[in-house]
Amino acid sequence: MAEIAKIPAVLVLIDGTVFHGKSAGKIGTTTGEICFNTGMTGYQEIFTDPSYFGQIMVTTNAHIGNYGISHEEVESDSIKIAGLVCKNFNMNYSRKMADESIQDYFLNDNIVGISDIDTRQLVRHIRDKGAMNAIISSEILDVEELKKRLASVPSMDGLELSSEVSTKEPYFFGDENATYRVAVLDLGVKKNILRCFAERDVFVKVFPAKTTYEEMKAWKPNGYFISNGPGDPSAMPYAIETVKQVLADDQPLFGICLGHQLLALANDIRTHKMFNGHRGLNHPVKNIIQNHCEITSQNHGFGVIPEDVHASDKVEITHVNLNDQSIEGIRVKGKKAFSVQYHPESSPGPHDSRYLFDDFVRLLG
Repeated sequence: MAEIAKIPAVLVLIDGTVFHGKSAGKIGTTTGEICFNTGMTGYQEIFTDPSYFGQIMVTTNAHIGNYGISHEEVESDSIKIAGLVCKNFNMNYSRKMADESIQDYFLNDNIVGISDIDTRQLVRHIRDKGAMNAIISSEILDVEELKKRLASVPSMDGLELSSEVSTKEPYFFGDENATYRVAVLDLGVKKNILRCFAERDVFVKVFPAKTTYEEMKAWKPNGYFISNGPGDPSAMPYAIETVKQVLADDQPLFGICLGHQLLALANDIRTHKMFNGHRGLNHPVKNIIQNHCEITSQNHGFGVIPEDVHASDKVEITHVNLNDQSIEGIRVKGKKAFSVQYHPESSPGPHDSRYLFDDFVRLLG
């Protein structure tokens, strides 16, 4: 277990707000868009979720690292967050299943963090002012120098990031003798999505982000899945075109999170960068088709524009967020295509929405 070098660290937001704390993980400097997650557990799944690529994560739960790190509980092959901000960065952990401490984990993946700050004050600030770029450093304590470096960091608005986290080569997941085959367009897919397919007698082939529809179609799948991922969906014309071609060919299609936004864009529904986004494990969503409510796990900083959805004659709304009435699910009229903004595969998190995978498998038949 590596010793934690508790040295001074600084967090600077683009609006000039400064927080002083202690170092966590690697000694260094990192930048990204700062956001917060309200989940009480699941820090390891958050760290490895490719959708968080390029983002500095603030955890609202006070204790991070207290149950250690298990190599089995990851959503991708490495930590994807740009940095961590937390109250208590716990080196000691109390779980027999854990393989290492969070400090060792961060050192191995070269992740910079800051701890021992008032995360309640920080989250209230972000909630009121919106998500914004930030810089963490435990090697440079000169605030003015950090502000200069932060000024050159691009906004998340307009960034295409999925191709950076996507697989470089196609790969398979599940039983090759399964009843169904699904082509997965990997824009930052979480491993538990693939597990949910495998549990339902589905063999998947995961394709790189910029794979064409014709390349995927050559594998002769029964349907197509458009994954979650980071960045601005409107900066992904290649993926929008792929979705349009799947729809034109009248094939079954299911999208989650970024995949939901791309399905909307393929139907002339615009997306926008949200003020704060939704990131947590307890967001209430109503399925207005079945008239029941679900507690959902969410992670997104972009959303579809509600006015565009309501005005569209191409899609119908299936799910609505009960906190802010944002659009959480759509299906395309006359097609076997639907999507949701939240994460039905969430682990840890509520399993209320796992039925969506069953709905998709029925379309494959």
